[in-house]
Amino acid sequence: MLDWPAMLRAGLQGLRLRPDEFWALTPAEFLVMLGLENGGGAQALTRAGLEELAGRYPDTPNGDERT
Repeated sequence: MLDWPAMLRAGLQGLRLRPDEFWALTPAEFLVMLGLENGGGAQALTRAGLEELAGRYPDTPNGDERT
């Protein structure tokens, strides 16, 4: 569960963002601004990880869903 009051305090008071700026941020952008660039422990995507994802979710032309 997210601690919204703490996140709002960090964004609005700590980072001095306006509400529209806070809500326009992606979670990744917000974490970078807080100094948690890697998402608190997330690993970088490796070539092997990318290939595994591409195998699971292949791109298809024109949005055709082929299985």
